[in-house]
Amino acid sequence: MATYTPTHHWPVFGHDWAVNQLRKSLANGRIRHAYLIVGTDSIGKNTLAHAFASALNCTHDDETMRPCGECRSCKLIASGGHSDMLYPEYDSGTGALKIEAIRTVMRGIAMKPYEARYRIAIFQNFDHAQPRAQDALLKTLEEPPPNALIFLLAPATESLLSTITSRSQVLSLRPVAANTIRDLLQNHYGADPERAELLARLSGGRLGWAIQALQDDSLLNQRDEAFKLLEDCLKLPRAGRFEIAEGLGKDKQSLAALLELWQTYWRDLLLLREGSRVPTANSDRMIPLQQHAIYFTADDTLKAMKATRNLMQQLQYNINLRLALEVMFLDYPGLKQENL
Repeated sequence: MATYTPTHHWPVFGHDWAVNQLRKSLANGRIRHAYLIVGTDSIGKNTLAHAFASALNCTHDDETMRPCGECRSCKLIASGGHSDMLYPEYDSGTGALKIEAIRTVMRGIAMKPYEARYRIAIFQNFDHAQPRAQDALLKTLEEPPPNALIFLLAPATESLLSTITSRSQVLSLRPVAANTIRDLLQNHYGADPERAELLARLSGGRLGWAIQALQDDSLLNQRDEAFKLLEDCLKLPRAGRFEIAEGLGKDKQSLAALLELWQTYWRDLLLLREGSRVPTANSDRMIPLQQHAIYFTADDTLKAMKATRNLMQQLQYNINLRLALEVMFLDYPGLKQENL
């Protein structure tokens, strides 16, 4: 079986098409002023943005070797200490990206670079910005200062203004193949074959998550607890589910990751219910998944998937989180036996 070999030297794995597209733009001098990198959490958006930023400001004599990873600029970007790299501050309580934080970065990016070719701003979780906050970018996108680039990172484009997406080059990162993740975990991170195979299956195509899980066992423990909470919830009546909603509603920042995990559970359940040959992502939960596939219909599962997705999209807004969770739980299957 052939192993994965990157087609470039950038420190980005599994997204060769995106890297090669950016390298071609760099070689031809066709640099856009704004890039919107889209993809699920931990899929590699931040890694790709920083690799391109390093290539743009690398000082290696051979342009084809940029980023070299060894020059002062590359090392400063990797350490987070480069004076021409700008990052916004997020609300410490809600994780929201507020309008003043965006305006502060825009004022900074309008200045000439201190020591690099480009001043670069990277906005992670740009979907956390309200429409009014996103508007703060428009003037800069319409009249970009010279030698300045903006990277916007988001899981999807639905929550972003069309005026933002139309003024940016969109790169949509796809899930990385499981065998590619397995090879990388073994060959680049020293994982034993069995563990590499397990994490590759569980990652859902998110290389970043697989690397973190390899280095930190607590991620797998948190994942197990998240799925157990969902499985317990499906056994409970409304009162029990509302009690869970009350607890989850107190921590908005961690809820997005939890819901994304639950969405993979519903996807696996639908695959089983429909007899699909597509392998499940959460193969270690096969017993409870098979049990639920007996009692829950495809319509039940699709309704739960839609409810979960709707709440994930609502998290960017100032909502009554507990109430929104209760509404979602009412759309989860398992309540038919109650006398409503």
